[in-house]
Amino acid sequence: MKITPLHPVLAAEVTDIDLSIKLTPIQVSDIRTAMDTYGVLVFRDQAMDDAQQRQFSENFGPLEVSRKLHRKGYVPRLDKKMSDISNLDENGKPLPKDDFRLLNMYANRLWHTDSSFKPIPARYSILSAHVLPKNGGGNTEFADMRAAYDDLDDATKARIDNYICIHSIMNSRERLGYTDFDEGERTGLPPVRQVLVRTHPGSGRKSLYLASHAGSIEGLPVPEGRMVLMDLTEHATQPKYVYSHAWRPGDVVMWDNRCTMHRGRWHDPSDVRDMRRTTVSDEVPTVAQEAPRQAG
Repeated sequence: MKITPLHPVLAAEVTDIDLSIKLTPIQVSDIRTAMDTYGVLVFRDQAMDDAQQRQFSENFGPLEVSRKLHRKGYVPRLDKKMSDISNLDENGKPLPKDDFRLLNMYANRLWHTDSSFKPIPARYSILSAHVLPKNGGGNTEFADMRAAYDDLDDATKARIDNYICIHSIMNSRERLGYTDFDEGERTGLPPVRQVLVRTHPGSGRKSLYLASHAGSIEGLPVPEGRMVLMDLTEHATQPKYVYSHAWRPGDVVMWDNRCTMHRGRWHDPSDVRDMRRTTVSDEVPTVAQEAPRQAG
């Protein structure tokens, strides 16, 4: 297994490994170590089916069950332990422009961290490219939250060190004007508490834990808290911290949600983009999940 850095602060390409077959314990350990170092790993020219992707992902922990969309007649395309990051319906056809699934997924183009809206958030995400837009677009950008934290001044680090943020999937969707959640979705995904600064258990490095799902900070008036989050996100997504991945067929990209943010970029919504994600649970919450205390 060979590793080639792709960016000054994060991301590396991994070659000479086949993810479709059962990995050895040494290979699994080497991938973990590389993830601790680079935060994002790119594996080119892989040929994995859905079952093989799940098998590979389970080397790193239990898989999350995909978030349910409560709609009458909705039929998921993929196994419950996979997330459908595509613009396709159950028949493999591009979704109409007004389809709730497409409108909901536009929020993926905001900077976010997978599953920060859950009491136990995500550890790793593994995204595989099956069909890519013929007319280009659809890159995925990743921001290194460790390097961004390192570059904060000492006063800012001290001020934000113990902040607790309130995350909700409604925050990211409502930011785009999407409010078409039914009661089952609203009650099934209540707001949760997450730390703003976390220490990565593998590398020992501190990092920011930001996402478009974060809507307030406990103990601060909502406008003040949102301003803090906006300022930190602006800082953390400067070009020097960002790697942009241009997808090729057969690509598999794995990232660590504990120390990165990411976002998708534009592509023609009528142009097929079939991407499939497995998500490894972090297994423990970042903070005790008592009822969130919303600031006034």
